[in-house]
Formats: sequence, structure tokens, C-alpha cells
Amino acid sequence: MKLVVQVKLMPTPVQAAALETTVRSVNEAANWVAATAFEAFGLKGRETPLRALCYGELKARGLGAQAAQHVIKRVADAYATLRANIRNGNLGPQGARHRLKAESRAIAFRPDAAHTYDDRCASWQYDAKTISIWTVSGRVKSVRFVCSPNALKQLAEHRKGESDLVFRDGKWFLIATIDLPEPEAFEPVDFIGVDRGIVNLATTSDGTNHSGRRLGRYRRWQAKKKAELQAKRTRSAKQLLKKRARREARHATHINHKIAKQTVAVAQRTERGIALEELQGIRDRVTVPRDQRARLSSWPFRQLGAFLAYKARRAGVPFIEVDPAYTSQRCPRCGHTERGNRPTRDLFRCRRCGLAGPADHVAGVNVRNRARSAWVFVNMPDPPPA
Repeated sequence: MKLVVQVKLMPTPVQAAALETTVRSVNEAANWVAATAFEAFGLKGRETPLRALCYGELKARGLGAQAAQHVIKRVADAYATLRANIRNGNLGPQGARHRLKAESRAIAFRPDAAHTYDDRCASWQYDAKTISIWTVSGRVKSVRFVCSPNALKQLAEHRKGESDLVFRDGKWFLIATIDLPEPEAFEPVDFIGVDRGIVNLATTSDGTNHSGRRLGRYRRWQAKKKAELQAKRTRSAKQLLKKRARREARHATHINHKIAKQTVAVAQRTERGIALEELQGIRDRVTVPRDQRARLSSWPFRQLGAFLAYKARRAGVPFIEVDPAYTSQRCPRCGHTERGNRPTRDLFRCRRCGLAGPADHVAGVNVRNRARSAWVFVNMPDPPPA
């Protein structure tokens, strides 16, 4: 399975200046290639004709052979992504303002956008924790990097493919791809059902509850600070808003990682699988009060599910998604389902058999029960040929 490892570079001032010049130069070149492709082919710029059209000029601009190839491929991939978004309706229907804007001009890259390196442009010295990297000023050697011992071991044993040089918040990072061997999943003795929510971020069928109360206070405080900055309408305020947004996203990612790590560890120790509600299109299906729409739309539910899925695969823990319909309204004991079974957000009380308990816990139990049936069905042997 493919994962990414991020290492922090510790360049000297001279090395940092060379990296900054390189990133700006390749992004200027990428903007020129994107504009040239738009003039020549519209949105249909592809890698082979772009290479014939732009390679010589990129070499004349001081880019190395591999750097020029990466710039051309990056522009071609960007146009391919744009065409796919238009085809799938992600930018709106024909004539939509957002779609017209995207179709009417060339793709543009930020001056500090990431640049891709392969093994010809960057070489790693794991023992010394340094890298040698290509720049427009020549090869820069002995650039120090720092990472955890576990990440260093993974890089040394499983790094594969390209790496991205990223400049973020005044710091340099190199994001490398690793290809880990995927262990074979064991046969689960049971499942842990996980119910995701806003007040309680995740509640398992075992009764483990990851409360979102503390996170809610943090996000309300962040929203207050954002409103204060938005009222100023200055350039520095906009920069601070972007910085705060990135910080809040990192905080959410950290919490989701912790929840997923703990859940997978319990499942692995008890030899159980993990079951999750399939929340595809939840924002289209669920109607919430106006004051709660921002909370529903901003919390990365999908990210938590993705973290649970990949951590489970990495640990060899079976993972399955089940139908989420009525998991919070169905009684796990008698099967009675109606909206009245959940008189409040936190309480479940079956109106037929009287079973009562925390609503999120009951939903987790229903997810677990559905996973039991679904796992048997998925792993049912094929019928013998007639």
C-alpha cells in the first residue's frame, strides 16, 4: 500500500535561497507552459505535444532535462484534471459562472507551489540524514533533514517513486512516497461498529466515546478570531486567515489520526474487524438547522473514515462499510424502527420493547450488527457450476 512520509528540511541560508529560487523558477516555467498549451490546444493540452512544443524553451530557461519533463507532465496532468472536473459536472453545468471562468483562461500555478523530484534529481543519504538535490544554481549537497526514527526506517526500506518539495509557513518539507507491504487480513471473530458524529466524533459499539466537546470549544474560538480578522479586510489579515485555516485543518487531522489509531489498535488486539457507516453524499441527504450547517460541512468525516481504512489495511484488520440508513432509529434488540425511538439527540428509547441507552452507542451497535451480516454475505463461497 502506498503512503507518504513528510520530512522537514533544515537548509542553511545559502541552501534555502537556492531552493526558493528553484521553486519560483519552475513555477514561472509551469505558468508559461500552461499559457502556451492553452493558446495552442485550449484545454486539450497533453504531454507528448507539449513536450515537442516547450521542451527546448524550458532548457533555455535553465531547467535541467528531468526538471523540464516534470514541469511539462505537471501541466498536462493539471489540464487532464480540469477536463475530468468539467466532464463530471464538478464545476457546474454548461454556462455556469465557475465553469466559464475555468474554461476561459490558462491554468496558473502559485509561485511557491510544490515541485516534483525523482531519483535523478534528488538522492537520499539515510545514515547521514541528508539529501542531495537539484536546483537552478546547480546541485546542492548535504541538505539536512529531520524525521522520526520510524519514518526514517520506512524511507530507507520502502521509499519508491517521486518526492515533492514543499514550502509552507516559512519551512521546507520533502514529501516522499513509500510502498509498504500489505499484510493479509485475518478472519475476524466479530466487528467493532463505529458511529461518526459532530457532538461525539466517534462512538464504538463497545461504548468507547470520543467526545467533540473540547474540539467544539476550540473551533468556536477559531471562528471568533476569523470573524475579527475578516472585519479588518487587510492583506495581512487575509494572510493570517489562511494561516489559521491551515492550523485548524492540521488540528482536525491530528485528532482523526488519534481516534483511528486507538480504534485500530483495539480491533487488532481483540481480533475483530472495523465497521463504518458509508456516508457518501451525507450533505445531500441530511437536513440540519441553519446554525449547524457550518459544523456539518467543516468537520472532515470522510478523512476519519479514510484514516480508519488505511490504518486497518496496514495492520491486517478487516474493514467494511455498511448501509447507514436508520442506524440511529433502529432498535438492535427487537428491530423496531421509527423516528420516535430517538426523542432527543443523545437518548435512544425503543417504543416497542423499552430498550434505552445513548443514541450514538446504539447506532454503533447497529453498524456492528449489519457488518456481521454483510461480512458473511461478502465471503460466501461461489455456488458450484451448473
